[in-house]
Amino acid sequence: MLGVCVATACATQPAGTAAPDRPVAAAPATAIHVDVPKIQRPGGETPQWWYRSGAAHAAANGATAGRAKNVILFVGDGMSLTTVAAARIYAGQQTGGSGEENLLSWEHFPATAFSRTYNTNAQTPDSAGTMTAMASGVKSHIGAIGVSAGAMDDCAESRGKRVQSWLALAADAGMATGIVTTARLTHATPAALYAHVPNRNWESDASTPDAAKAAGCTDIASQFIDFVRDTGGPQVVLAGGAREFLPDEDVLPGVRGRRRDGRNLVGEWQALNPEGAFVHTTAQFEAARGASPVLGLFELSHMQYEHDRDRGAEGEPDIEAMTRFAIESLSNSEDGYVLLVEGARIDHANHEGNAYRALDETAAMSRAVQAAVEMTSAEDTLIVVTADHSHVLSFSGYPRRGNPILGKVREYGDGPARDALGLPYTTLSYANGPGYAGASNDQPAGPKRHEHALKRAQPAAGRPDLTDVDTTHPDYLQEALVPLGSETHGGDDVGIWARGPGSAAFRGTLEQNVIYHVIVQATPKLRERLCATGGCDASGVPVGLPEVPAR
Repeated sequence: MLGVCVATACATQPAGTAAPDRPVAAAPATAIHVDVPKIQRPGGETPQWWYRSGAAHAAANGATAGRAKNVILFVGDGMSLTTVAAARIYAGQQTGGSGEENLLSWEHFPATAFSRTYNTNAQTPDSAGTMTAMASGVKSHIGAIGVSAGAMDDCAESRGKRVQSWLALAADAGMATGIVTTARLTHATPAALYAHVPNRNWESDASTPDAAKAAGCTDIASQFIDFVRDTGGPQVVLAGGAREFLPDEDVLPGVRGRRRDGRNLVGEWQALNPEGAFVHTTAQFEAARGASPVLGLFELSHMQYEHDRDRGAEGEPDIEAMTRFAIESLSNSEDGYVLLVEGARIDHANHEGNAYRALDETAAMSRAVQAAVEMTSAEDTLIVVTADHSHVLSFSGYPRRGNPILGKVREYGDGPARDALGLPYTTLSYANGPGYAGASNDQPAGPKRHEHALKRAQPAAGRPDLTDVDTTHPDYLQEALVPLGSETHGGDDVGIWARGPGSAAFRGTLEQNVIYHVIVQATPKLRERLCATGGCDASGVPVGLPEVPAR
């Protein structure tokens, strides 16, 4: 029985047994048919099934026709479709336009699709399980970093469930590799490319349980050093998160890490790369041009929001500058390269209920994508832009054309539109989060400001009067219906935009793990490496889940 139909229509499937993907458009001439067993779902969703079914959909969409030398995956963490729509208007209004007619850089790409983001154990996912799907071709559980589905805190089980990322595969195939993120390097999205733990919180030895250590699991930061030792890469890493790599002592004035084992992993990286450059300021970053490899850790934790970033020599570069630096360096590889660029703080701003910073971070990522477009050719470089999951940001009301996207709704009269209580309201709001109007342990009743450390809340006495409130201020928190200390992810689909070799395979509604398979199938060096290990079928499609031995 087949779970994927290629050139003909699918027969109706019984409930609970339908395959995850049903292409309905005419198959391209390059389509390749891969048999996928019909299973009972979700119980039959083994890692091998996820891998094969993802490979089948990518092959059916013609991904193997791609001849990409290089691949750049941009992940806007938490970049929901609502965030994209509001950010395009925000960016357009920042340059004097009405906003609605504006497009972000990736919205010019010719190929588009939707990504279904659920985890194996959750309707609404987290960044670890979603990036593991995009990185390895296998969907997994909430919190999973580079392992297939299992229990979040079971180290012993997870050691037999390691999955290989396309970054590790590229290093094995002799390609150059790079990671750029505005989060900690050990955070969920970048970590899924090099680490293997069932719980994303095990960023350093200080946050890894003793039971997990006893069972043989090591923390994410130390696994990065293992990855460098084993593969020689990545050649470029630009991120935050130095605290997970440094000991719990004063390494430098004002610089203190979290590690309790006494290891200085930055020092270990330097010992492995005596010709390389470690940087932690913009001045050092600029001075490192031409060096290889480069490790940049610009903050103890996440990098600063673009709005708050120190733009001086002792500050840190923005995501566009880091993207340009990475492409410039990796382009020296004759064998091609793969690169992850994560706009991580879109997610954080949404969690904090702060639409201004969420949109501003999205606009910053748009500039980074445009830089990649300018520095590469669609003839040999596949660029994919997507999100790992959604958020519960709402875009509503009937604001007139050109109304400030962060402002109060104005329709066609002179004043703001009013609700049934006679109060004005904003175009953007959140379904839940710290913008709840009731008094909290941290701020009084009424409109809230960034950052709001909400732990306990009192019931709101109606909506606040926003008449004299500047809702466009960067620190204003949009109203939230349900009081939560952190706004939650959303379970709706996110977008995929692509250009370059193999990009036409991104169409329709895809399971998120298919992203990995399009990348691998459209990049000959990646596909050939998997075939060399016996993982391909007779058509040259990688269908066998690669084995990753436990360390």
